[in-house]
Amino acid sequence: MAKIINFSEAAYIGLHGMILIARSGNELLNVTQIAERMNASRHHVAKVFQRLVKAGMLESTRGPSGGFVLKKDPQEVTFLEVFESIEGKLEESKCLNEHQICPFDKCIMNNIAKKISIEFRDYLSSQKLINYI
Repeated sequence: MAKIINFSEAAYIGLHGMILIARSGNELLNVTQIAERMNASRHHVAKVFQRLVKAGMLESTRGPSGGFVLKKDPQEVTFLEVFESIEGKLEESKCLNEHQICPFDKCIMNNIAKKISIEFRDYLSSQKLINYI
């Protein structure tokens, strides 16, 4: 089935996991706990959270009582920051086709790809972790 917006499993894990950590306050959550709560692969959660630590969004502590805690205030963290930490910079689409082939002066799709990508970016920018605690 075709999708207009492709939201990877890694992005979902990152966003949902960040909210779980924000909700936990100062209590550390480890990869196993996060994976169990989201019914996700422990290995995939670990890979996603490595990216979030590297991006400076989380702090990790090793060991049996280790886990993750937010490095920033949840009022400051937007969904866009989390998304881009995992997926890379969100680009504004100009055409629904990867390689523009349109021979016309006017876009027959009325630049809908650009409108959707701007709206998607605006939505991610407007949503903060604090809204889901």
